[in-house]
Amino acid sequence: MKIELDVHTHTVASGHAFSTLQEMVQAAADKGLKMLGITEHTSGIPGSCDPIYFRNLHVVPRQMYGIELLLGAEINILDGEGNLDMDVETMKRLDLRIAGIHSLCYKSGTKEENTHGMVQVISNPWIHIISHPGDGTALLDFEPMVLAAKEHHTLLEINNSSLKPIRHKVDARENNLTILRLCKKYEVPVILGSDAHISFDIARYDYLYELLQLTEFPEELIMNRDVETFKRYLDL
Repeated sequence: MKIELDVHTHTVASGHAFSTLQEMVQAAADKGLKMLGITEHTSGIPGSCDPIYFRNLHVVPRQMYGIELLLGAEINILDGEGNLDMDVETMKRLDLRIAGIHSLCYKSGTKEENTHGMVQVISNPWIHIISHPGDGTALLDFEPMVLAAKEHHTLLEINNSSLKPIRHKVDARENNLTILRLCKKYEVPVILGSDAHISFDIARYDYLYELLQLTEFPEELIMNRDVETFKRYLDL
């Protein structure tokens, strides 16, 4: 399958990643990508970016080494009401806005409460992508999330990093299979995410290809294959 973009990656600015911005973009160019998204963690993750980091993103060129660069954030979902740890004024400055649940800063509730919060975030007009919804950090009902994603043109991510054995995400495989099957049923596009925290992992989707084969997931519903289709779907 042709891959033109990877839009969920992190640099040293996130505090627990290991490559600089320019190293990440050069690696994307070396791998033949056309677009790279760098989406640093927001302040709910210890050691990550203060708001001033995001306010200063205007200094970075959006074309580098032949790569179109999207600079944004992976914003933390905080609770079952869909509250986020970034204000709208800061979000307006970003090229791309991902939101996800992280155990370090999420107040977990019942499956129904968690799902309600997710649907609220999926419906939020500022959010483009939901990161690793299938990683098992919170109990979720995926069908209403898929239907909300279809309605609001929000992409659900199938996250490669969650499936690494060292992460011990025991529910990630089955959860992501469920998401893929539902997205296939309702004809909802998905985005593959490397969640790269070092340049070598950019566009690494090796744990995902088996899931795509098992579900016979249609290539035309995978947004990584074409930059223009991706941008058009998210109105970027």
